[in-house]
Amino acid sequence: MFSPTRCLRRPLSLGLSPSAARIPPVPDVEEWRKLFPWALRRRDRALISRPETARTLARAFLQNKSLGSGHDRIVIEAFPGPGMLSRAMLELPSSTLRKLIILEEDEAFLKQLKPLEEADPRVTVVPMSGHDWDTYAHLEEQGLMKDVVYAPWEENAFPNLHFVAHLTHNVKGEQLLAQLFRSIPERSWLFRYGRVPMSILMSHHVWSRLSAPAGSKVRCKLGVIGEATADTKEVVDPEYLSPYDDHFYPPSPTGRGSSSSRKVGQPMHAITSIPYAEQVIQSGMIDEWDYCLRRLFVLKSTKLADALNSLAPGAKTLIDSLAHSNVPREQRVNVNKKVRELNIADWALILRAFNKWPFKPQDLMITDAFASEFD
Repeated sequence: MFSPTRCLRRPLSLGLSPSAARIPPVPDVEEWRKLFPWALRRRDRALISRPETARTLARAFLQNKSLGSGHDRIVIEAFPGPGMLSRAMLELPSSTLRKLIILEEDEAFLKQLKPLEEADPRVTVVPMSGHDWDTYAHLEEQGLMKDVVYAPWEENAFPNLHFVAHLTHNVKGEQLLAQLFRSIPERSWLFRYGRVPMSILMSHHVWSRLSAPAGSKVRCKLGVIGEATADTKEVVDPEYLSPYDDHFYPPSPTGRGSSSSRKVGQPMHAITSIPYAEQVIQSGMIDEWDYCLRRLFVLKSTKLADALNSLAPGAKTLIDSLAHSNVPREQRVNVNKKVRELNIADWALILRAFNKWPFKPQDLMITDAFASEFD
C-alpha cells in the first residue's frame, strides 16, 4: 500500500522537473469563493485545495510500482479544476511524465490552466469536456496521441498512456466510469493502445459500488463489470484524505461531510485500475453482459432461479444448463443464490448459457449506452 506519510517526508526539491520553478501556483484557497462561486452552488466537483495532497496523489498515480519502471508517460487528465494535481504532476521529471494533456471546459478553470502551457512545454490544454467521446477523437485528430506506443495485451507491458480523472459528483461522472470499464473487454476507446491504467479520484458513494463484493447490499452492475475487467486498488489510504474539508473545495455543507449524498463533502478515494491481460468478458459480448446484469440486478435480492425469467419469457429453462446433474460440477451455478451473491465465475457461466440459448432475445438494448448504472 502506498504510504502518503513516507512520501511527505521526502524533500520536495528532489526529482523535480526543470520547469517546476516556473509553474505559476494556484491562487490561495481563500480566493476561490470569488474565483469559482458556482462551485458552492452546484457542489458537483471536489477540487483538491492542498498542494501536499496533490503531490501525494501525483506520486501515487504516476510512480506506481505495479506499472514497472521507465514510465515516460503521456497523461490525459480530465476535470482538473484549477489544476492543483496538474501542477503536482508537472513537478515530476520528464522521465516519469513526458506529456500532460489537460481536458477542461470551464472558463474560470481555464484561466488557471492556460499559463501552464507557457511554463512547461509538456502541457497541452484542450478546452473540451472529458465527458464527451468526441473530445478523445479530437485528441487523435490534432495529433496529440501520435507519441502513444501500443503495448500488446498478451505481453506483461503497458502502453505509455495513462488516464487520470477527478470524477465529477453527478450522474455524468458515474456514467463515464461505467463506460470506461465497458470499453476494456472490447479494447476500444483508449484501450486500443493496450492495457491503459486509469487513476481516478472518486467519492465514497461511487467507490462503495465499484468495490462492493459479491453478497453486499450495494453490489451492482458496475461492481461486476469493474471486477471482471481490471485490478482496481486504492493507492492512498482514505484516512489520509480525511477529513474532506482539509483537502478539498468546496467545503462540505455541514462542515463534517456526508456519506449519503452524491454531492461533494463525503469521503474521497484515490484508485488505480489496471486492465487484466486476460478478460473474462470476451470481445463482442459486452452487450450480452449489460443486458443480463441490468435485467437480473433489478431483482438483486431474489434467488437466481426465480429471477431468470426477467431475461425473457421462458428463460427459467436455463436452470438445466446451469445446475442439472449432468453438468460438470465445476461448471454449475448455485441457482439458489441471490443475484447480488453471484461471483464473477457464476456470471461467466450464466452468460455462456444465455448466449447458447436458442431463444435469446435479438434486441438487447434496454436504454442508451449512458443509462445510469446506479439507480
